[in-house]
Amino acid sequence: MLRRCPVSDESLAELASLLMPCRFPKRHRLVNEGEARGLAYFIETGMTRSYWIVDGEEITTSFSTEGTLVFSMDEVYYGKASEECVETIEPALAYGIAVDNLRRIVTQRLDMAIWWSLIHEDEYRRLHQSHKERLTLDAAGRYRAFAIQQPEACRRARLTDIASYLGITLSTLSRIRAGRM
Repeated sequence: MLRRCPVSDESLAELASLLMPCRFPKRHRLVNEGEARGLAYFIETGMTRSYWIVDGEEITTSFSTEGTLVFSMDEVYYGKASEECVETIEPALAYGIAVDNLRRIVTQRLDMAIWWSLIHEDEYRRLHQSHKERLTLDAAGRYRAFAIQQPEACRRARLTDIASYLGITLSTLSRIRAGRM
């Protein structure tokens, strides 16, 4: 969960002036593999999932819910086409911002730079914890940890996407949820 960071009213006003409201239907791709669309999105309502396509199979890497920012890491950090996809799991209201504007505001305003840093620290911690759990917990333990860390994703995402994220089969996830594991 993102820690609070005081951001000035001036920075918030500048950020707000750069945002474009966007409504997306369920299963809309915000980010496509092999493309650089030049946008990042603040999710107000709805939920997204990020995934890689490996040998024709979708491998879920993360879920994002209200109050989060989603973007192509490859595009924002490296200026290249995305290696992953981001799609809405349900209809979503988001606010798009041009990647160039996002980069500019977080490099020109100290309070925004601190906010940006906190987002990345928290995401790194989530990734680190997820990696540790995948290596040290059995399937049932991974699901229990996921249910605690991401209850909204546990409730709202498709079981196939959750199973993919956890690195288990759908049948194993079904047995775990039914209490048979």
